[in-house]
Amino acid sequence: MTAIVGITDGNTVVIAGDSAGVGGDVTQPRLDAKVFSNGPYVIGYTTSFRMGQILRYTFKAPALPDSEDGLHAFMCTSFINGVREGLKDGGWASKNNDQEEGGSFLVGVRGRLFEIGHDYQVGEMADGYTAVGCGAEIALGALHATDNTDMTLQARAVAALEAAAHFSTCVRPPFTIVDTAKHED
Repeated sequence: MTAIVGITDGNTVVIAGDSAGVGGDVTQPRLDAKVFSNGPYVIGYTTSFRMGQILRYTFKAPALPDSEDGLHAFMCTSFINGVREGLKDGGWASKNNDQEEGGSFLVGVRGRLFEIGHDYQVGEMADGYTAVGCGAEIALGALHATDNTDMTLQARAVAALEAAAHFSTCVRPPFTIVDTAKHED
């Protein structure tokens, strides 16, 4: 289900997502957005609406470190430990062969974009953009094609989602867009 795209210029992070809810052969637009803010963080998720509901409504994101130094380490430790606990408390996390698993989502904060994997790894892409979900490859192609253009971050995100919706049966408008400019600490 879905396409979630994230893009940053080093100052602002834009995360945008579609509205598809997919179950078997049925795809229906949903009203509950897959992108939102939680304190200074903007988050966009795939994998499970339940996971997203926990991240949005019950997860208490830890306070950011005072300086930019160590933000990646903070995301890999304090932030992820909080996510793990929140998903466990919400009854959603799973354990397989003694390895905990969650889901995929993007996080933007302080001008930086992080991709969180099912195994809780934290990635930060060199290109300044990424995408997750079944429409990710299509969206990444569109983000690459619009790189080094005069398009705004928001316009690039919408173009990527439109491409994914055009070619993927699991991606549907309307699109929701959030950015860190309104949510910074």
